[in-house]
Amino acid sequence: MITIFLILFPLLAALLLVLIKGEQVVKIAMIAAIIEFAISIFALSQFHYNANVQFEANYAWIKSLGIHFHVGIDGISLLLVLLTTFLVPIIILASFNSNYKNPSIFYSLIFLMQMALIGVFVSLDGFLFYVFWELALIPIYFICLLWGGDNRAKITFKFFIYTLAGSLLMLIGLIYLYQNTPGTHSFDIEALYLAGRGLDAIHQGYIFIAIFMAFAIKIPIFPFHTWQPDTYTTAPTAGTMMLSGIMLKMGTYGLIRWLLPVVPLGVQEWGNLAIVLSVTGIVYASCIAITQKDFKRLIAYSSIAHVGLIAAGILAFNVQGLQGAMAQMLSHGINVIGLFFIIDIIQQRTGKRDFESLGGIRNVNPQFAVLFLIVLLGSVALPLTNGFIGEFLLLNAVYQYSPWLAAFAGLSVILGAVYMLRSYQSVMLGETNAITSSFGKLSNNEKIVLAILCLAIITFGIYPKPLLDISEPAVIKLVTTITQ
Repeated sequence: MITIFLILFPLLAALLLVLIKGEQVVKIAMIAAIIEFAISIFALSQFHYNANVQFEANYAWIKSLGIHFHVGIDGISLLLVLLTTFLVPIIILASFNSNYKNPSIFYSLIFLMQMALIGVFVSLDGFLFYVFWELALIPIYFICLLWGGDNRAKITFKFFIYTLAGSLLMLIGLIYLYQNTPGTHSFDIEALYLAGRGLDAIHQGYIFIAIFMAFAIKIPIFPFHTWQPDTYTTAPTAGTMMLSGIMLKMGTYGLIRWLLPVVPLGVQEWGNLAIVLSVTGIVYASCIAITQKDFKRLIAYSSIAHVGLIAAGILAFNVQGLQGAMAQMLSHGINVIGLFFIIDIIQQRTGKRDFESLGGIRNVNPQFAVLFLIVLLGSVALPLTNGFIGEFLLLNAVYQYSPWLAAFAGLSVILGAVYMLRSYQSVMLGETNAITSSFGKLSNNEKIVLAILCLAIITFGIYPKPLLDISEPAVIKLVTTITQ
């Protein structure tokens, strides 16, 4: 019942928010988000640290087609549920100073998206997974279309078409697996696992391509990334946070849950090409980030580099890679939301986010400079920050797969430091100018958001064991089952 409640409560909150008008909308949205986070903490308190699926619910949905409302939580999905429920209240708190038109609709869409995201992370039925996958696209489409920036209609339509095309390929792959399930046809995850492993290497390769495309677009992996920079830049800050902090994790989670265990021979056949594309994306996006003049666009490209490393670690398929991916998904979600919030603070006060117009903010607000620096250091994976743990494990995993690929993937550390430290220098250091001289103090909610994120960055960096312990049994079981 805990799992079902985690899905239903955001839906109920979304329906309630539609009926509320005025200034109370944001406060009620914040309360609802905190309650949802409390439910996930309760689930954590009841969770047994083993590889089994827990809090399982399985009800016949479309019985004639073998489709069930089958949900449950293991260590892998629990971490992503915790990430989702932790970040949504932070995103809402970060938007307190933003005056969105029709806020009841805006925050209702946020909760609809949260419902779908959690559904993706807990689904144990292939058709149900696909339904939640598609449902997550609808709210963010309208958030970007209605509250986005210039040229938002064209950019949002491109994003929608890219994602929908990938989803249709995944659906074709799932239907093919469904047709090959042993006995009575079923979309149950274990039945799809058996169906996939029962295919020969050629057919597993076809399934790999179909399903991988959907995940590669969502992550995104080079060269399927072209929708991302424009969408991140145009979307409202809360929408960008939902996209970068949580939604792209659908793709990396999908690789772990719905690709590697389904077609292991397909991974052997095509996995090397997929890793090469992931590593290429790391270097390419990092180099493009260095050339950017727009701070928000720079972070968009840096996100491609970070998730490229996550994908490479997953596809290397060893315990270190999967554990590193889990750690880095959490870290990236926290760090990227902090960076986009910092950009939003700067833009609200100065009306600018290009480096040439900024500078010297440290002189007028040293407190903001310190908080910004902590988030930045987490992003460049400084030891004792959260980014270091996942990045070290991922590079170790890729090295075990191929030292040469690890050498190129490791460039993310160097290039990331280059563009992040240069951006900090351009924005925070130097002489104050007419635009930044009146930057002003941080509001209380801005301080709270940045303080929470910085605390998470430092705490997870110093002591990551409690979170890694959650996913480790499920990761070991996954690797052992497939390698056997």
